[in-house]
Amino acid sequence: MKRKLLILLGIVISIPILFVLALLFYPRPTNLTPEHVYEGSTQAINYCELPVLDGSGLMAHDIPQGHTPDCGYEVFPKPILAACTEPLAEEAIDMRGLWMANRTDGSSGHIERIEQCGNRYVVTSSGVVHDLTTDGDFSGASNDVRPISLGSANFCIRTSATTQWVDGGLQFYAMGLVPVVKRYLEDNVLKWEYPGQGTTSMNRICSLPE
Repeated sequence: MKRKLLILLGIVISIPILFVLALLFYPRPTNLTPEHVYEGSTQAINYCELPVLDGSGLMAHDIPQGHTPDCGYEVFPKPILAACTEPLAEEAIDMRGLWMANRTDGSSGHIERIEQCGNRYVVTSSGVVHDLTTDGDFSGASNDVRPISLGSANFCIRTSATTQWVDGGLQFYAMGLVPVVKRYLEDNVLKWEYPGQGTTSMNRICSLPE
């Protein structure tokens, strides 16, 4: 009986250790992001002039999935779906544009760019690029990385998320299983909810701040 308990305890302890090791060392996917995305300045782009999604140009599947360079970009990258004109999926909410957090909610300075085309959804913010599909399939998961700090040590961990439209918002699922962030529009204000961190409200802006 004692031996069985020790084996069980060993399994229980090993699971979180293996999970952490996977986050740190699991190979990242091949980065197929076009090089021009990370070249030049984006200051001149007017994000209030959104592309017309009339199907006259590239479809979402014609453009390779974007990924975070290294463990975070240093210069805000150009849009990945700029040449895509595929109409949004029927259930999709158009959240495209550049957004800045309200100064009253403690997230002043936080900026997000959201791109959408077909069933693709790309969030660029805080050094990372998450490019995924909104059909909930693992094949369209973001499959990326993000930096994380533990005390004075900095690490780059693997991340993966799927998304699906639920009740008028886009629900993100970590590893395709655990509900995390939900983004939605309310009175033309972009809002996102994160478990345990409340709701952040963001207003549309037309260009990146200097």
